[in-house]
Amino acid sequence: MSIKSFLQEEIRVVQERDPAMRSPMEVILYPSFRAVLWYRLAHKLYLNKHYFLARWVSQRAARKTGIEIHPGATIGKGLFIDHGTGVVIGETAILGDNVTLYQGVTLGGTGKEKGKRHPTVGNNVMISAGAKVLGSFKIGDNSRIGAGSVVLQEVPPGSTVVGVPGRIVRMGDVRVPQEELDQIHLPDPVMNALDELHRQNADLKAQLDACRRNCPNANK
Repeated sequence: MSIKSFLQEEIRVVQERDPAMRSPMEVILYPSFRAVLWYRLAHKLYLNKHYFLARWVSQRAARKTGIEIHPGATIGKGLFIDHGTGVVIGETAILGDNVTLYQGVTLGGTGKEKGKRHPTVGNNVMISAGAKVLGSFKIGDNSRIGAGSVVLQEVPPGSTVVGVPGRIVRMGDVRVPQEELDQIHLPDPVMNALDELHRQNADLKAQLDACRRNCPNANK
């Protein structure tokens, strides 16, 4: 792919997924766009064993954009980082195609492992604001990670994960359309359980009141 084609593709990715972008010129100012460009350069240097230069480029990009991508990370095409401040992608992380990350996302390790110690993220995955994915395991294709979640174990394809620690609340290997990349309206299993308990309590109270009215001896 030529440099021109590459730039056009990166601009298209940002414009498609960020409704605030009204022109290609605005995309050039976008931190995510610049961070991905710097990463591609740093990664090429890293693969050619120019480790110091690769780190210099990546650290310069981190200072300029607030997005820290280790040059050793492997990232497919179509990565989109919305806003991006505080995003961290570790050295052995692997990201598939069309991954969407929001601000504050960490793809990190536990600090106790060597070798492959960062997550592998499948294709068409959305990881919402502030989510932390820690450890060497896979986030399956077409999955969604809710805002603020802490994911510590493998996620099957097509799953929705929320909470601390992350819990799988929905499964089904169906590609998430771009219009459904909504990091807010996700299932809340705790609230659902509380709602169910509240409903059952109300039913029991109604049955008890009915029994008291219809059974003369019930109040004795």
